[in-house]
Amino acid sequence: MTKFPDFEGLAMFAKVAEERSFVRAAQTLGVSVPTVSRAVSRLEQRLGARLFNRTSRQLALTDFGLRLVDSAARIYAEAEMAEDAARELATRPRGLIRLAAPMDFGIRWLAPILPDFFELFPEVSIDLHMSDAVVDIVGDGFDAALRIAVLPDSSLVARRLAPVDRFILAAPAYLEQYGVPQHPRDLAAHHCLGYAYRARQDAWRLRNSEGKEEVIVPSGSLRATNSQALVPMALRGLGIIELPEFLAHDYLVDGELRPVLPDWTLPTGALYFVTPSARSRPAKVEVLSDFMMARLSNPVWRRRS
Repeated sequence: MTKFPDFEGLAMFAKVAEERSFVRAAQTLGVSVPTVSRAVSRLEQRLGARLFNRTSRQLALTDFGLRLVDSAARIYAEAEMAEDAARELATRPRGLIRLAAPMDFGIRWLAPILPDFFELFPEVSIDLHMSDAVVDIVGDGFDAALRIAVLPDSSLVARRLAPVDRFILAAPAYLEQYGVPQHPRDLAAHHCLGYAYRARQDAWRLRNSEGKEEVIVPSGSLRATNSQALVPMALRGLGIIELPEFLAHDYLVDGELRPVLPDWTLPTGALYFVTPSARSRPAKVEVLSDFMMARLSNPVWRRRS
């Protein structure tokens, strides 16, 4: 005999005892009378004693049933409360969200909008993990992540928030000293700074309007796991860098960095809100997803003026 308790049988026994009727208990539970009768009979057989004395007109608890009914009723009530609490948690935005985001994007664009989110949803808290390394959302126990990529991980559910272009940039001083590259192949003779966490390899894949593609592996004095760490070198005129537009925006507007090879483009990526699954996603994650869409689908970095 299994050691796992017959919770269904105990619940139906408690409801029959409360209603003093198999018919009314079945109506309250939303099941058939035979279903209730079988559950109670199964419980009696499992326990080895009768729970009710039944006649055509009357239903009464046996002495054994009287000793068990309070415990069964308490189990039933606690199960109802547990379900109600879980249902409220699933439909009401509250609780902790473990969120992963790229370091530079998190500091520059995510952190400034979080106060607005917390004002809207004061019962939600966020444990924000910022790193340029791609985290294992499922394995590391994250509820969601912001990712910037050309294509999202197909094993996850990704909501596309906004496109993210990428630029090859250099300071005016660098271009004056070393010359302006006219073709991607010219970059082989320049100081090109590398980013270590590129999805495939540290390569710049450029394509022109005619569909021709050139792949350049940057070679220079600095390679870093964080794009922002490359910016001071570029601003000093010591190298050419590749930046996503959410980082490049301010430097382009101020004129501190200029596009290199404007007739050639890098693959356009996108900002994604990624979760392990779209099914039964708790309300706290749903409202965060909607908030990110509202605030980041038309970002400042897309506005060139």
